[in-house]
Amino acid sequence: MAASKPVEVPGGGTAGLSRWQLALVLGTPILLGAGAIYLWGRRAARRGKGASERKTPEGRASPGLGGESGSGQPDGPGHEEMSPLGRAQAAKNKGNKYFKAGKYELAIQCYTEAISLCPPEKNLDLSTFYQNRAAAYEQLQKWTEVAQDCTKAVELNPKYVKALFRRAKAHEKLDNKKECLEDVTAVCILEAFQNQQSMLLADKVLKLLGKEKAKEKYKNREPLMPSPQFIKSYFSSFTDDIISQPLLKGEKSDEDKDKEGEASEVKENSGYLRAKQYMEEENYDKIISESTKEIEAKGRYMAEALLLRATFYLLIGNASAAKPDLDQVISMEDANVKLRANALIKRGSMYMQQQQPVLSTQDFNMAADIDPQNADVYHHRGQLKILLDQIEEAVEDFDECIRLRPNSALAQAQKCFALYRQAYTGSNALTVQAAMKGFEDVIKNFPRCAEGYALYAQALTDQQQFGKADEMYDKCIDLEPDNATTYVHKGLLQLQWKQDLDKGLELISKAIEIDNKCDFAYETMGTIEVQRGNLDKAIEMFNKAINLAKSEMEMAHLYSLCDAAYAQTEVAKKYGLKPPTL
Repeated sequence: MAASKPVEVPGGGTAGLSRWQLALVLGTPILLGAGAIYLWGRRAARRGKGASERKTPEGRASPGLGGESGSGQPDGPGHEEMSPLGRAQAAKNKGNKYFKAGKYELAIQCYTEAISLCPPEKNLDLSTFYQNRAAAYEQLQKWTEVAQDCTKAVELNPKYVKALFRRAKAHEKLDNKKECLEDVTAVCILEAFQNQQSMLLADKVLKLLGKEKAKEKYKNREPLMPSPQFIKSYFSSFTDDIISQPLLKGEKSDEDKDKEGEASEVKENSGYLRAKQYMEEENYDKIISESTKEIEAKGRYMAEALLLRATFYLLIGNASAAKPDLDQVISMEDANVKLRANALIKRGSMYMQQQQPVLSTQDFNMAADIDPQNADVYHHRGQLKILLDQIEEAVEDFDECIRLRPNSALAQAQKCFALYRQAYTGSNALTVQAAMKGFEDVIKNFPRCAEGYALYAQALTDQQQFGKADEMYDKCIDLEPDNATTYVHKGLLQLQWKQDLDKGLELISKAIEIDNKCDFAYETMGTIEVQRGNLDKAIEMFNKAINLAKSEMEMAHLYSLCDAAYAQTEVAKKYGLKPPTL
């Protein structure tokens, strides 16, 4: 299978590249800030700790970034003449002394006096007084008052970074996530994405919003069958999966189909065998119902039907329905051990999707215990170990898979990628070179393995060997012309390599033409449209991806991207602020 969508594949091990693998592609200048505030925040979070806290009231405001005083304290002594502004400044300076002494109520009284004395046309001074009073309210945890005073300050000085950030923090405390996001988005743009503290807050609130929205949406979503290409690609990652094997000669008659869309008759009145026939015909919508008939009849193939139904529940994103079926198969000690091991692999992968790595690891280990000669167990556990950043253990599992199944091109390719990732992150030039040679060996020994070319292309892109990476994606397309995700990766390469937006979008549009259920294509196009400043188009693309998401975790990520884009539209309307575009 060729380059696949980053993140997870429902139920089974990842059918290709996980999100950190895509980050190796996106972590270059062409897609700088992809997903706007959200991905900027994610990048900042990875840099580590040490950002300075902005806890105190601020000095004189400025039209933009210059509103910060070096000490981060309230304004120091200013003009002392007895003009109205001078008296206001004197009151403010007195408030600053109270503030430094921790006498916040008295500081508030002084700042209030400064506000009442200040001439209304002195916008910048007045905005400073409101923002200083907000800082005092913040120390008393009076969040509503903080937000109100910061609003006054921003009305007087719309690009007042400190007031916007303080109001963002107040909105966070008041659980006003949308308002918090808009304020911190404005701050990030004004600061040119250079302050870690504001980006971390943006990341935090986007994650919370994404999880909230995804939880509600996912609960009420309509099940959606993936494209036939996706389903075939998913099953191709298993070799010891009984339910994906073709019907045997003795299980079906040689009669032609009676009518369009109806399966050939099978020699037994079995819902499971009919479901298998529908699988061969790619008539996937009927598989769950036919499997259910076998289960309700407690037929001969009940264990197989439970596993088949669970698998398609996973494929349509209904993990809660899949789990009881998987549990039942796993507990059937008299069932074929390969059925039980396959159920454990799929339940373990489901747990990993749900970010429960301990349960996931337990299931894979149990699968290895009950069926130690099952190559699928080691192949999929190796993918789990990569996601857990346990590269040495992943390589051991891929080696065991290869020992059991020497012709496993997929395991060979993924082992190379694991070794490459280990070398790349460790900045070891010699081991990187050895891993790259490993890819050459894989594509030489397995020239029909599209995944080998796809993973090699990812590594070549990291090494900025763009021309050769492009050739590898072309090989993928020659082998699997209907794999939409390959076109998406090739489109991303055009952006990174040649900064060719038109060609990149053309290839991603081709992916959507091939598979209009490819959520990765919509997500990527949305991210590019953010870069181009086409925020309404980006939101449209993200919403399409949301409707196609196969897990709640993936949906939460997509909502974060969508909310980041929407926040930028609101900031543009209110303050005329836009981040740099391609």
